[in-house]
Amino acid sequence: MLLGVNIDHVATLRQARKADAPDPVVAAAIAEMAGAAGITVHLREDRRHIQDDDVRRLRRAVRTKLNLEMALAPAIVACALELKPQCACLVPERRAELTTEGGLDVNGCLDDVARVTRQLQDNGTTVSLFIDPEQRQVEAAARAGATFIELHTGAFSAAVDEAGRNRHLEMLCAAAQRAHAVGLRVNAGHGLTYHNVQQMHAVPWLEELNIGHAIVARAVLVGLDRAVRDMVALISVPPVSQRTAAVA
Repeated sequence: MLLGVNIDHVATLRQARKADAPDPVVAAAIAEMAGAAGITVHLREDRRHIQDDDVRRLRRAVRTKLNLEMALAPAIVACALELKPQCACLVPERRAELTTEGGLDVNGCLDDVARVTRQLQDNGTTVSLFIDPEQRQVEAAARAGATFIELHTGAFSAAVDEAGRNRHLEMLCAAAQRAHAVGLRVNAGHGLTYHNVQQMHAVPWLEELNIGHAIVARAVLVGLDRAVRDMVALISVPPVSQRTAAVA
């Protein structure tokens, strides 16, 4: 698996003082040098962290790939069409939420999602849809014409016991299997930490994890370079239990 580093909360820290630092563009460069396969940012309608100019500068500076998380709002779509990020992930967005809560209801707004997906892909941007691990949403994502889905791992990450984690992991595995069967590629993310991320090795066909808060939080204590390298190491190698099972 590969790691996409979400640097939204580098901008959150900057915006707390309306200052110039820390600069998300510098953070992106450090993350790439530490092994990130891509940089993710969410240009929210309320601009609470990442700003338009950040996306413009990142589009010029990122050497791996820039993944723009975005709502279906016309102004945000227009920005994406202008900047042409390599990838875009369509997500739901509510002003009052602290972070993205739940996946996009592709099944319930299929026409709008398909229209924006087509606009972006005709413009040279690969489209992913951020969805809950539900069969109907996977199948709707295929009908919408997306290339990728990004499975929402929030429920898995929030589970309070092993039984809950295992139940949500089974749902992620089933959704990934169905996605592969209908021709979709699979990413995942949301709420993953250094303590639970290795369980994602159980999910089949998973190509990339997008992780932000855990990495930025650790970076405050140990530095961004080490925080990214530590996460890359965890997702690059399956846990010992899985390696042993594979050999057996």
